[in-house]
Amino acid sequence: MVFSSLPFLTLFLPLTMILYYLLPGRYKNILLLIVSLIFYAWGELKHIILMLITTVYTWLLSLLLEKCLNSGRTGAARIILILCLVFSLGTLFFYKYSGFVMRALGQTAFSTPDLPICISFYTFQSLSYVIDVYRGDVKAQRSWVNFAMYISLFPQLIAGPIVRYADVENQLAERTHSCKNIYRGIRRFTFGLAKKVLLANQIGLLWDSISGMGNLSTLGAWLGAVAFSLQIYFDFSAYSDMAICLGRMFGFEFTENFRYPYQSKSITEFWYRWHMTLGTWFREYVYIPLGGNRKGKGRQALNLLIVWSLTGLWHGAD
Repeated sequence: MVFSSLPFLTLFLPLTMILYYLLPGRYKNILLLIVSLIFYAWGELKHIILMLITTVYTWLLSLLLEKCLNSGRTGAARIILILCLVFSLGTLFFYKYSGFVMRALGQTAFSTPDLPICISFYTFQSLSYVIDVYRGDVKAQRSWVNFAMYISLFPQLIAGPIVRYADVENQLAERTHSCKNIYRGIRRFTFGLAKKVLLANQIGLLWDSISGMGNLSTLGAWLGAVAFSLQIYFDFSAYSDMAICLGRMFGFEFTENFRYPYQSKSITEFWYRWHMTLGTWFREYVYIPLGGNRKGKGRQALNLLIVWSLTGLWHGAD
């Protein structure tokens, strides 16, 4: 189910909002967890178990990790962290790259597993959470419902933003609801929906037509390049708008994920503005821990190479 589909707009979202605002506060998170699982199962029923397994083991290991830290057993806590990283990244690698690796080894008969929807997003959210618990930046979440709702929350599940637990920790327990937030959310959602349906989808049809042609003229090639650039721009911008404003309708304040990247004055500024939460994730959990720019130009270049290589790998073999 996507945000621009009729089932979502005419059935799922209205019913969810009505039930959400009718229920007492202590039941709101339970409702959001249930509808988020329904949202995911609508298009990916066979892989919902994988997301639930990821949620359960991350929640349990984080509680055990915090207990080890509080009792001074840092070595055990480090082992738990490594186990969590290996399991999460191993699962991500298996689904994204097992087919690619087997084909590279000549095993053409290998059946490539279907890639679960959103696995990159919920894996990175669970990893940021357990790393922050290990660092002592956040306390382990005692409520499985709250934690599972954080991982599976439908507004940010499809295409981000990648929400750090530290940014919404307090909002999981208590959120502010108001008519103003609902109005602001609906207004921005409408703009995002227009970008998706009226601009991204229509420009995408132009790109599909041009990319399917055999011999292109110079003008046709330039038109294709512009069409592709605008299509991915408006598509991602639309989903970012709709995700953030849907969160706002339910009391969440998500981090901005897309900020006019084509206005950038440098490549550096461009990547700060495009998929901002992904760049922040790699900066906080890879680049800075590797030393960032604090250990000389050579080490900084190596750290940048590692970050951008991992960013490429995150996007998949294709």
